[in-house]
Amino acid sequence: MNKPKLLVFSSLFPSQIRPNAGVFIRERMFRVNKEIPLIVISPVPWFPFQSLLRYWRPHFRPQPSLYEEQQGIHVFFPRFFSIPGLFKSYDGLFMALGSLPTLFKLRKHFNIIDAHFAYPDGYAATLLGHWLKVPVTITLRGTEVPLSKLPARKKRMLSALKNAKRIFSVSDSLKQHVISLGADGDKIRVIGNGIAVDKFYPLDRSIVRCELNIEQDAKVLISVGALVDRKGFHRVIELLPELIKLYPKLIYLIVGGDSPEGNIKSLLQQQVKELKLEPHVRFLGAYPSDQLKQPLSAADVFVLATANEGWANVFLEAMACGLPVITTDVGGNKEVVNAPELGMVVAFGDAEALLSALILAFDKDWQSSEIISYAQQNSWDSRVKVLVEVFRHLNSY
Repeated sequence: MNKPKLLVFSSLFPSQIRPNAGVFIRERMFRVNKEIPLIVISPVPWFPFQSLLRYWRPHFRPQPSLYEEQQGIHVFFPRFFSIPGLFKSYDGLFMALGSLPTLFKLRKHFNIIDAHFAYPDGYAATLLGHWLKVPVTITLRGTEVPLSKLPARKKRMLSALKNAKRIFSVSDSLKQHVISLGADGDKIRVIGNGIAVDKFYPLDRSIVRCELNIEQDAKVLISVGALVDRKGFHRVIELLPELIKLYPKLIYLIVGGDSPEGNIKSLLQQQVKELKLEPHVRFLGAYPSDQLKQPLSAADVFVLATANEGWANVFLEAMACGLPVITTDVGGNKEVVNAPELGMVVAFGDAEALLSALILAFDKDWQSSEIISYAQQNSWDSRVKVLVEVFRHLNSY
């Protein structure tokens, strides 16, 4: 029996110029590397005139080097043809064609392709797997929900799921969603994301508040995520005037930056200005994952009024720092925040319910030790063990 050798295939992966992109994929798969050798292919969109767009959008499509070594693992960033906003239903095909020369060169170094996101990555991976006669696994991570509303991409996504040998889903709700679309539930296994307990733990609140220039008796909210519409920062900001009436020293920390989905920081800043909230809202920018415990430890409550999630790793990261989580009833959120001792889940779009939950969260005496214990029970080790078993079994055929 050949030993499994993985090629991790994902267009969302950290690089020197985008160090926070897809960190959750690297955390998961680099731990698998302790048991199974792997290399990484992270295709990067490109088209001939995209440099011109940077006159108007300076951070548009940053281009990493073609190769990096990360923690001793080879990571390749081949380019693929992609016109912004056009022909997106062909991104999977172009991604496969753009990656094929690199895979040919590395052919001796893998016997399983492990793709993340069903489209375009998973679709591209199944094309490559067919051309190279290599089995493919796909991990569902949440984008499958909005993409299923677009007929051409839904068709290719379902084709990818049909042709994959095994499918992993980060939440049961996501599994049930693709089953309802016609995917084969028998080959889907739910394996949620985990927590890096060596990186996320509470720091002394008084110290980190001093470091961040936050008064010790202030009420502090925090949200962490890419500055995009679906994460719902604006839904929290619109509630702040009411919260400040009850908690005059309230501070809202926003941690996050640019992402492939865009950057609405200027819109959020305009909203803050219009509501005269400048003394209460702080944009801290993106933090490296190993430093994120600092602002988390300074807060009282974590909130994410998100419109779509698969399995939000940041919930466990916040919990590992002792914070209760307030979020919306979308995707796998209820599977993570699954007990009243951990936080509250409210209906998406219900501003009154979100406001009430935040007030209750500020006034409740949370048992941070229980919250931390729950997060620690969801360590990466338990997830990786199952993944390794599946990869080894798949390679035994």
